Amino acid sequence: MRVIADDKCHSWHDVAVSSPNENRHADRQEQRNTAAVSLLEQVRGTLAEVALPLALPGAEQGRRDAAAGVAQLDDYILPRYRSLDAPLLAVVGGSTGAGKSTLVNALAGHPVTRSGAIRPTTRQPILLHHPAEAAWFEGSRVLPGLGRIRGALSAGPVPAAQTVTGPDAAAVSSLVLLADDAVPAGIALLDAPDVDSISDDNRKLAGQLLAAADLWIFVTTANRYADAVPWRLLLDAAARDIMVAVVLDRVPPGAEEEVSEDLRRLLDGEGLAGAQLFVIPESTLDPLGMLPAGAVLPLRNWLTGLAADASGRADVARRTLNGAVRALAGRVAAISASAAEQQRAAAALEAGVGAAYRDAGSRILDATRDGALLRGEVLARWQDFVGTGEFFRTVEQNVGRFRDRLGAFFRGEPPPAIKVEAAIETGLQAVIVDEAANAAEETDHRWRSDPAGRQLLGTDDLSGTGPGFADRAAQEIRAWQEALMELIRTEGQGKRTQARWLSFGINGLGAALMIVVFSMTAGLTGLEVGVAGGTAVVGQRLLEAVFGEDAVRRMAEKARTDLAARCQRLLEEEQQRFLVRLPAADTMAAGVLDSQADALARLAGTA
Repeated sequence: MRVIADDKCHSWHDVAVSSPNENRHADRQEQRNTAAVSLLEQVRGTLAEVALPLALPGAEQGRRDAAAGVAQLDDYILPRYRSLDAPLLAVVGGSTGAGKSTLVNALAGHPVTRSGAIRPTTRQPILLHHPAEAAWFEGSRVLPGLGRIRGALSAGPVPAAQTVTGPDAAAVSSLVLLADDAVPAGIALLDAPDVDSISDDNRKLAGQLLAAADLWIFVTTANRYADAVPWRLLLDAAARDIMVAVVLDRVPPGAEEEVSEDLRRLLDGEGLAGAQLFVIPESTLDPLGMLPAGAVLPLRNWLTGLAADASGRADVARRTLNGAVRALAGRVAAISASAAEQQRAAAALEAGVGAAYRDAGSRILDATRDGALLRGEVLARWQDFVGTGEFFRTVEQNVGRFRDRLGAFFRGEPPPAIKVEAAIETGLQAVIVDEAANAAEETDHRWRSDPAGRQLLGTDDLSGTGPGFADRAAQEIRAWQEALMELIRTEGQGKRTQARWLSFGINGLGAALMIVVFSMTAGLTGLEVGVAGGTAVVGQRLLEAVFGEDAVRRMAEKARTDLAARCQRLLEEEQQRFLVRLPAADTMAAGVLDSQADALARLAGTA
């Protein structure tokens, strides 16, 4: 310690000289706090984006937990980490009619807040602070979601809440700030609404204020100290390891020892053995509604001593902060579990869509390979095209006539093949549309049997194909046919047989190649086998005569592959009607939440 002169102020001050070790320790602490704030800001960002959109058990609770986590980070954890040396905030809470406002008035030594028989009493939360510490509370450091109203102490029996300036004091969106010399520097008192208020807004606000407290002053009465609502909050305090002072109010004469012992037993049994307990005997209030001066003296002395002890205040802040972070870690871990369940449910719904449409794609390809498309109109148009209709009707009677007909076909000009293409387009379109509708119906059924899928579908009926799908299928088939014609042109360039394939016409060769693509006879029986087989032979012999056997095989395979890709693309686009309803992955960030929960748990161990 050394003494220096301050020339500017013409006074003497003691200035502490810090050692290098102390400086290094302070630097390390500052770095840890900076890292902690960075982590907490990341957690806040993640929680703010958590949606848990699927209708699963626990999703609603998870959403509430995420909102509560964001609120506590904003209201208490982040502000306290950023300002570890700020005054302690002691929130006075309790049940309706327990005497919270009367207690605050008694601690101040004069009326500062409203009390009376009409409920709810505390309509506007009032924060009492030492005048020198106004800057800590006038901004948005704590409880940033609440506005600030600067109140003024009034002389006489008029409650301060009626003399504030600014917005309507009956609203619950602001704090009334009162600077009062009666409040010791280092601690502030906040009179909260009833935790069991008849007003939903008041109950929510009471919970928000208690979550922002460094310590609780919990007020109950001799005949209501075992009520369920206050005890739920006290158990939350025990879980967070927050410092609690319990004020047992209105204790009848002679019952102090019995009632206080019973309450102490309950506190010990619920993990609150360290809670301070203060007993206020039943008393007659003076004309201003004030308790006798000595009724709250033990509590006032305890608060004054705590305010004067910088080390003790730091311990309280650290203890509460540590408990809040630990509770937040548990909350984030629970939200992470809900998010993981959401991801699993979304993946199952997506898998169901994929399976239904993959099966539809397989059935479409099977129909293009097994000769099924050569039935009916396609077969009739092909027979007309090659001029062998009469032959195919008598194929079992006179196989020899086939050679004559085939020879005549190669020597002559084939009729136009446009009708064959149109028939193939119509038949293939019908297969694609029918299988896409089957996939949609199956997917719709799967989703409606699942609560999450049912929620995503709502009242929409997706059990058929989407608008315009049939037209898109027809366009894709025509595009496939055009690509097939281009394949024939490319393959025929420079061939010695170019004159021959030109004489047959590009459409005729294209029709023949389409027939070859659909010529496998699996699934056909009886006469159909012979008909389809004979049909394919005509087309294949024609193509082989022009291009050669290897080229025909290569072109057929390429055409099949192209058709399969186009069908797959159609179905992939169609299944988007379901998939677009699934939530984005970043709204269910289970992995991020899990790692953040671990980081918070480690931080709580060192906070």
